[in-house]
Amino acid sequence: MIQNCVSPTTVLDPLPMQGPELGFQADDIEAPETEQESKQEILENKDVVVQRVHVDGLGRTKEDLLTYEIADVFQAKNLIDVMRRSHEARQKLLRLGIFRKVEVVIDTSRGEDALPNGLDVTFEVTELRRMTGSYNTMVGNNEGSMVLGLKLPNTFGRAEKLTFQFSYGTKETSYGLSFFKPQPGHFERNISLNMYKVTGQFPWSSLRETDRGISAEMSFPVWKTNQTLKWEGVWRELGCLARTASFAIREESGHSLKSSLSHAMVIDTRNSSILPKKGGLLKIHQELAGYTGGDASFLKEDFEIQLNKTLFWDSVLSASLWGGLLLPIGDKQTSIADRFYLGGPTSIRGFSMYSMGPQSEGDYLGGEAYWAGGLHLYTPLPFRPGKGGFGDLFRTHFFLNAGNLCNLNYGEGPQAHLKKLAECIRWSYGLGIVLRLGNIARLELNYCIPMGVQSGDRICDGVQFGAGIRFL
Repeated sequence: MIQNCVSPTTVLDPLPMQGPELGFQADDIEAPETEQESKQEILENKDVVVQRVHVDGLGRTKEDLLTYEIADVFQAKNLIDVMRRSHEARQKLLRLGIFRKVEVVIDTSRGEDALPNGLDVTFEVTELRRMTGSYNTMVGNNEGSMVLGLKLPNTFGRAEKLTFQFSYGTKETSYGLSFFKPQPGHFERNISLNMYKVTGQFPWSSLRETDRGISAEMSFPVWKTNQTLKWEGVWRELGCLARTASFAIREESGHSLKSSLSHAMVIDTRNSSILPKKGGLLKIHQELAGYTGGDASFLKEDFEIQLNKTLFWDSVLSASLWGGLLLPIGDKQTSIADRFYLGGPTSIRGFSMYSMGPQSEGDYLGGEAYWAGGLHLYTPLPFRPGKGGFGDLFRTHFFLNAGNLCNLNYGEGPQAHLKKLAECIRWSYGLGIVLRLGNIARLELNYCIPMGVQSGDRICDGVQFGAGIRFL
């Protein structure tokens, strides 16, 4: 039962999102009377019953939304269980993104119907404003951007979110309007609708691309996986970035319309997505274009695997593998905007950004098949300067990367494809320093030695700097 009421209570200070379970402290318990002492002793040593749950401070939020999030509190059987379930419910309420602050209050039941072992639990909430703005910087794969955002949280009272975002970066400028709607009681199950315009520059291909599109996306968990289904319709405009662009790039220029259905599955058990010490990641993505309209027709498959293991002396061994295949449907060739690219400080280190594989007059055209693997050893800094503080953000990095990118002749069969991917393998090794920027991004400064260089590849022999979120 959810009521808006206030009663004299004992307050438990809010705990961080990740921390110890709720527990009483000496300062949390008011100076009791004789009757209160007797009741407190009963609560500590016997089972209890949660009789009422109140939510104070609601404004535009609908009460039925919160019923799903706090229902487990009624299932508690003892005082410790009440504290644990109350803390879990608090985390769920904060996860909704509609409250600025949530405090938990637990008190003995009062009134004519109060049981000797009855408890009342109160959540004191402070809602976010109807409109909020933000300004921040964001790090992408070797690029930075300034982001301005306008958000309307809890738009209709059930944790919906309407967001407008403008991003201006070194290589990309974008506008976007999105609407997010979670399923009550199951925040992981949600839908989102998006409208956007993105203009990007790709100097390795002397290409400029402007995308104007809409998309509808549905996310939901299945067992230990997170699943995403998406439809996207996008009008793409390709143009030359420089007068020196090759004839192959000029042929790709013009307008095209892509309508595609895609599916993604993710299993992520890592303790951190930026610089994990343990756990693994499996990501599989497939996209089918052409059957729902548009002039782009293809089937695209790609995957990502990562495993991390903590070793002795706080060192971490990490192994990763990427791969992908792009199959054209019909007689029309694939577009340069849909192909894979490889090379650079976030993938095959020691090579310039996306500067390996098929190219024409110095402009890189991407490939229809690729694979890339990496083996990494992360260790603390020598002599552990700044241990327990700023020094823990740095790691020493030893790496070995390898991979290949090419186009395939689909009439030759799978064995010929594998043979072609195994030929002319590019690889590199080296060492450097990694800096973790919280859970947002990471920076790398490596000394790289590229090997297996093929004709037309651009290399970065020596010191190479990388910044981003997703690294091989």
